[in-house]
Amino acid sequence: MERLAKRFFASGRVQGVGFRFFVERTAATLGVSGYVRNLLDGRVEVYAIGSQEQMDALRIALHRGPRMASVENVDELDADFLREYANNFSIEGDE
Repeated sequence: MERLAKRFFASGRVQGVGFRFFVERTAATLGVSGYVRNLLDGRVEVYAIGSQEQMDALRIALHRGPRMASVENVDELDADFLREYANNFSIEGDE
C-alpha cells in the first residue's frame, strides 16, 4: 500500500466546536496518522499520512465535520512525508 502525505485546511466555523477531537477520532477509525491543529487565521490544519482510500474518506469527513461545525471549504495539498508523524495521530498546539 502506497502511503501519501497530505495537508488539509478546513475553514468556516471550525474552532471551538470540537473539530480537532472529531478529526482525531476519525483518523483513529480510518487508521490515518499525522496531526491536527488550530491556525491563528481561524482555520484548522490536518496533516495526514495514509493510503489514497484513507485520504478520500478523511476528506469527506472533514467536509462534514462535527455537529456544531459549519465547514465552508477544505483545501488539500500534497505534503512532504514527515517520519515523526508516521505512526500515530495527535492534537498539536495552536500555530
